[in-house]
Amino acid sequence: MKFIKDLKEGDKVFDIYLCKHKTSAVTKNGKPYETATLQDKTGTIEAKIWDPNNAGINDFEAMDYVEVYGDVNSFQGALQLNVKRTRCAKAGEYDPKNYLPVSRYGIEDMYGEVQQYINAIANPYLLALCRGIFVEDKEFVEKFKVSSAAKTVHHGFMGGLLEHTLGVVKLCEFYCTRYKKLNKDLLITAALCHDIGKVRELSAFPMNDYTDEGNFLGHIVMGTEMVGEKIREIEGFPVRLASELKHCILSHHGEFEFGSPKKPAIIEAVALNFADNTDAKMETFTELLNNASEKGWLGFNRLLDTNVTATRME
Repeated sequence: MKFIKDLKEGDKVFDIYLCKHKTSAVTKNGKPYETATLQDKTGTIEAKIWDPNNAGINDFEAMDYVEVYGDVNSFQGALQLNVKRTRCAKAGEYDPKNYLPVSRYGIEDMYGEVQQYINAIANPYLLALCRGIFVEDKEFVEKFKVSSAAKTVHHGFMGGLLEHTLGVVKLCEFYCTRYKKLNKDLLITAALCHDIGKVRELSAFPMNDYTDEGNFLGHIVMGTEMVGEKIREIEGFPVRLASELKHCILSHHGEFEFGSPKKPAIIEAVALNFADNTDAKMETFTELLNNASEKGWLGFNRLLDTNVTATRME
């Protein structure tokens, strides 16, 4: 098969992809059309079906594997597929492994790095907490290794949560070399734990969508609860330390309007907020540049809150 990352403007497509999302709408002229997000392990592409009543368009739904025929074009700097024919693929016509997006880094290699950071924690209570979550809780570990960090915004692939967590930890480690007031053990622990609620907030692939619990509570609240549950299992865990750690998690989005129940009140919480924001935005821009079909302005990005461009000085 031809993977989505290898598609370019002008290509003709006749292959099978996973339909991640599908919506119906009406043009300004009152004509119905459909938009689908097609996915394989290398990425996604938006597909437009401008004539859904065409005899060659066989009905399909989200989470179906669909054989599509169409042309690749460019719209506002991103590739788009103009679909002419569709057919639901049958079992045996595709290998599901080709359709699950995955981190470009090795899952076990990244998890090994996480373990190294945990083993370097000197505080016995924080060490016991991290080992309890990231080593001893086998069910959590297996989910953590393959979960995404987001539905669509950044690190939205298998291993994305692990990759993002490690990126935040490494930024926090750098901050500790520059700002000596930081409590390294607290900050590294907070970085490791800040997004653990996402294993419950988002369902497993290929769905990778918000769960009921995720919609009701969100990963910040759930992650804080998960940390609190583990802390209660550790005899003598200092009350102040527990509050500081949970505060870092509760405030890691930085602002109320970004979903944080609290704003950062200690230096470690400030550092975690900046590290999380940096890694999320740099990955968002990296994915935009990787998926851009041409140089120039790519349009408005919600996370970056601005129009972005792929044009750079060489």
